[in-house]
Amino acid sequence: MCGIVGYLGNGNAYDVLIKGLHRLEYRGYDSAGIALVAPGGKLNVFKAKGKVENLETICNDKDTDASVGIAHTRWATHGEPSDCNAHPHYSEDGNLALVHNGTIENYKLLKDALEEHGCKFHSETDTEVLVQLIEYIKINNKCSLLEAVREALHQVVGAYAIAVVEKNDPDTIIAARQSSPLVIGIGDDETFLASDASPFVEYTKDAVYLNDGEIAVIRRNEPLKVLNLENRESKIDVKTLEMSISQLEKGGYPSFMLKEIFEQPTTLRECIRGRVVENGQRVIISGVRDHKEKFLNAKRIVIVACGTSWHAALIGKYLIQEMCHIAVEVEYASEFRYSNPVLGKDDIVIALSQSGETADTIAAVKIARSMGAFVFGISNAVGSSIPRETDSGAYIHVGPEIGVASTKAFTGQVMVLTMIAMAIADLRGTLTADEIAGLGKVILKMPELVEHVLKLNDKIERLSLIYTYARNFLYLGRGYNYPVALEGALKLKEISYIHAEGYPAAEMKHGPIALIDAEMPSVIVAPRDHLYEKIVSNVQQVKARGGSIIAIVTEGDSVIRNIADHVLEVPEVPECLSPIITSIPLQLLSYYIAINKGKDVDMPRNLAKSVTVE
Repeated sequence: MCGIVGYLGNGNAYDVLIKGLHRLEYRGYDSAGIALVAPGGKLNVFKAKGKVENLETICNDKDTDASVGIAHTRWATHGEPSDCNAHPHYSEDGNLALVHNGTIENYKLLKDALEEHGCKFHSETDTEVLVQLIEYIKINNKCSLLEAVREALHQVVGAYAIAVVEKNDPDTIIAARQSSPLVIGIGDDETFLASDASPFVEYTKDAVYLNDGEIAVIRRNEPLKVLNLENRESKIDVKTLEMSISQLEKGGYPSFMLKEIFEQPTTLRECIRGRVVENGQRVIISGVRDHKEKFLNAKRIVIVACGTSWHAALIGKYLIQEMCHIAVEVEYASEFRYSNPVLGKDDIVIALSQSGETADTIAAVKIARSMGAFVFGISNAVGSSIPRETDSGAYIHVGPEIGVASTKAFTGQVMVLTMIAMAIADLRGTLTADEIAGLGKVILKMPELVEHVLKLNDKIERLSLIYTYARNFLYLGRGYNYPVALEGALKLKEISYIHAEGYPAAEMKHGPIALIDAEMPSVIVAPRDHLYEKIVSNVQQVKARGGSIIAIVTEGDSVIRNIADHVLEVPEVPECLSPIITSIPLQLLSYYIAINKGKDVDMPRNLAKSVTVE
């Protein structure tokens, strides 16, 4: 995944673009670059390996005077991170510059054809092939930039969001998308474009989300024009952004990740607001209510997701099967799309993605719809692809998540899945009114319960010092908390680069127990639930083999306290809500271990916030 930003207006393009790149840096930070169309028909392109601040250093003594430009922050796919492979890429005659998010699958075929016609390439990227192709078409067909872009995109196979500028035309940007996000901000006498709305939210609240196969023509002093690849004009649907600047800043915290961990009481309130009503007695999910026949008649639910969202989906399986008595399957979206799935009109597919732009999940959605299944999307990003591609859905409403390692989005997803399960159970009569009301009252208290859990912060920070230099971790849980163990292990891997494995606790005896010794700490998620006695046995088995134990337990626990080396106590809640409570100490533990090791928790190596290319 990469980040694109563009500007055309009366202001200083460089200032807008650099600020926008910083906002998008969570999308990629291998390299960054900027192309400015300067007065007098000059195209200035500056690029640097590494973070955006490296690009700023290079530009300090350069001519950055321009009112139109495009910029890019890269997460490498084709070609290693380097100044040469950084975007923007420009055409051989230096007339065009292009930025690109996505993957051109047939780039080798196109490159070979262009080389036969004398084109010379300087980078290892698929993106340079596209800008050279546009230039070749423009010269040989003697056509406009718009016509050359449109013709080039007819020849391209793959995913892309692109923006192109021309040296001799300081009044135009051409942009297009296919299976990769691109949004346009419409201001007063200025226009912005970006991979998401964060770079321009301080300048305008009016946004247009491009659809697949659309080309945007941004011209100075002219209204925005959107065409499809067949050159037919598309209707422009202007959305109002809900995002605020404060959500995009650290707010006094040392990192976005820590800020987002501590935002969870607030984000859960927003997630619950208007959905759990009448003092907890009713749960309203409009996407379920408006399609109640689909949920009443559903024979099976398939949840597709990737990464942290997949862990939330596993919890969703427990929730829906227990509350609604519907068979649920959970699939990695990346495997689902290639597994020849069997779906029908009585199946519901739930697509779960924080960004709403995860490439594999979008592909799974399209497959499910083509096979006649009803598709329900759960996303955090208003206007993203998954909400627009699905039949119905629900937003998690936790605000922009900038930290690459997901925290508040995970708890938001689990909360939404809980409320969806309750709403379906209410429709189907598989939970009584009293059961719904009892659970609803606890849900309304969850934000303050999470605030209570966050008071463990200082204790966890001290505890992290003991385990900072462990080389391996084992995370164990059972029932609803088995996915929490998986998520805890993933968080540690993502940001501290320590190898960690998550397992159902009972499966420890089927292999992982061989790894346990004094140098292999185990994190065991063990709240007081119907499997408590079982997991006590697992704790004893680890201890008998000399393993060090950190246990997440219910307040007042006395049994595991006497076995484990360290315990972190959390409030008692109904079993189905425990993952929200138990996951937070694991987020903090991973955070502090990574900080102790001097890692950049917001921008872990080799990772980007969401994977918008396959």
